[in-house]
Amino acid sequence: MKIVMVGTGYVGLVTGTCFAESGNNVTCVDIDEEKIQRLCEGRIPIYEPGLTELVKRNIKAGRLHFTTSYEDSVPSAKCAFIAVGTPQGDDGSADLRGIEAVAESLAPHLAEDAIVVVKSTVPVGTNRWVANRLRELTGRDVDVASNPEFLKEGAAIDDFTKPDRVVVGVTREEAGETLQELYAPFLRTDHPYLLMGLESAEMTKYVANCMLATKISFINEMANLCERVGADIDDVRRGIGHDQRIGFSFLFSGVGYGGSCFPKDVRALIAVAKNHDMNTHVLQSVDDVNNAQKEVLFQKLQQHFKGDFSNRTVAVWGLSFKPRTDDIREAPALVLIERLLKAGATVRVHDPVAIENVREEYGDKLTYCEHHYDAVEEADVLCVVTEWNEFRNPDFDYLKHKMKHPVIFDGRNLYDPDKLYKMGFYYSGIGRHTPGVNT
Repeated sequence: MKIVMVGTGYVGLVTGTCFAESGNNVTCVDIDEEKIQRLCEGRIPIYEPGLTELVKRNIKAGRLHFTTSYEDSVPSAKCAFIAVGTPQGDDGSADLRGIEAVAESLAPHLAEDAIVVVKSTVPVGTNRWVANRLRELTGRDVDVASNPEFLKEGAAIDDFTKPDRVVVGVTREEAGETLQELYAPFLRTDHPYLLMGLESAEMTKYVANCMLATKISFINEMANLCERVGADIDDVRRGIGHDQRIGFSFLFSGVGYGGSCFPKDVRALIAVAKNHDMNTHVLQSVDDVNNAQKEVLFQKLQQHFKGDFSNRTVAVWGLSFKPRTDDIREAPALVLIERLLKAGATVRVHDPVAIENVREEYGDKLTYCEHHYDAVEEADVLCVVTEWNEFRNPDFDYLKHKMKHPVIFDGRNLYDPDKLYKMGFYYSGIGRHTPGVNT
């Protein structure tokens, strides 16, 4: 099948490449000429494990193409996917100007039987707006389908090729059948293809992300309470996770969620509700709790240093919002860094892949370290903010030797508090006991 994918970010590039890998002829379109040139050369603008190899293989096989031209790519396409960003607007709602621009660019070139598929995360009603706008521009009814993505950065290829489910919203059953044929190679193990109306598909994406965000904010709030009452959130997590109604997913406490999806989608759904004269008290609390949770590490440091950060060096391990990505959008580490710099601390940072993105943001305000052990050189404290695998089992004797003071604030609860206490460290996690202090 011939496919056009408009937008070459995480969603568009992964989706287009995986469709090409399954034998389709895919052309990815973007208005950024420099980005397209890099992609034509097999240079990937994002960090996503395994993606570079897939892109290069499918370019070589002649199944994957990149262009800035709608005129050259759209007329022969059976499916035209829209996968552009819908960033958060000033009022928290999704900014749909990119969607609108793409719809207008596609209209003059669409084949009579083409299906326009909205892959972007969009508020309820957007797909119908796209359909109405295409009718105005083309003078005919164009099939528009909602096909939300459920890709995790760092595991996007696996998520696409082995999906839990594929959700598609349509107004005509025939369009749904075409997309089912397209997705068939990825649904061979009986994972469901869920066909529904446009509005239901649009809501499914938001509700899924908001549910997961709710679990994170809930367990983080419970972690903070555990510290107050002398309980250990890791024990509590195990105690509730074996209840099949609850499960273990997204019940690890930490310093809050970030990235391009959860914060934006929670606020977007709050805005949708407000536009329909409804207050979403739970979702507003989810957002408020998460914003507050990003301050917890700094508050712990402030208490530890009695508010005086002068001549203090803080090492930060992990800058991306989660492991296996270079994405620093709304990353908890950036909140910590901002507070530390404002307080007058010296900050030494390390991240396996996101360090250059942070350098673009902060320039010479930080010390950037190639190795995580370099970051703790003469540090008064180490803060672990992102749970990269290489941080999980460090040489603690070496850390103690390198640091000015053996102090660890663990924002992801990676380490055993009692073990570190016996080794001579001061250790503080999230929602756990601090040995030697509140035992």
